[in-house]
Amino acid sequence: MVGEPDALDSIEPVVIDSRSLADQLTSRIRTLITSGALGGGDQLPTEADLAERFRVARTTVREALKQLENDGSVVVRRGRGRFVSSVPVLHRPITRLESVTKLLAGYGYDVQNRVLSAALRPPSAEESEQLRLREGANVFALERVRLHAGEPLIYSLDVLPADKLGNTENVDWTGSLAAVLDERHLLAMTAATTISATLLAPEVAAACGTDPALPWLLMIQLNLMEDGSPIIYSHDYHRGDRFSFDVRRHAEVAARS
Repeated sequence: MVGEPDALDSIEPVVIDSRSLADQLTSRIRTLITSGALGGGDQLPTEADLAERFRVARTTVREALKQLENDGSVVVRRGRGRFVSSVPVLHRPITRLESVTKLLAGYGYDVQNRVLSAALRPPSAEESEQLRLREGANVFALERVRLHAGEPLIYSLDVLPADKLGNTENVDWTGSLAAVLDERHLLAMTAATTISATLLAPEVAAACGTDPALPWLLMIQLNLMEDGSPIIYSHDYHRGDRFSFDVRRHAEVAARS
């Protein structure tokens, strides 16, 4: 259904500031979506209605809507109009260390964790170095895909030192890994992270049920416990059209004599 008119009418007209009118309108509509005034699946008013309500030109409305389409907040259904995405882009501060399950649940999603594999095995050379393993030590590798309403959002490979983790039998790996570690007093407190754009390997995309051409944000992360010892070496692939991570930057100020 079309979003409630009152939600749009309560927003003041776009006015001139340092941003373009289209950027301002994009921000206004995005706020309506993130606040819940426009819910997932709601149909947006027409370009003409939006232009009248916000008192801007239709070209401005069209540009703003294109920005919202590009970031995944709005989807176009041919012959029907524009709709709020049922799975909006998630904006998170890059400095926040939290489990994927908690991240998605915090947005009200009914998260399903599908386990692709869970097994003890010898580590790769990279895993052994990152986890500081002794010679001959094994790792426990947990491969999962996180879904909302059947749609894959995150593909994860978590590798842990087997000797620290202990018994891996009779554990429900479809739940939160952080909760399992917390019960064993192995909770990660800090992490060193590298983020890059990538694609899933074709066989992984097939296992997840996604288009292999879909872009992903790869977060390679070494999770450390309070004493500084490594507990998880993870590769988390976040849907590039569904996730955005925020970071605060600042200029360096030269020391004054």
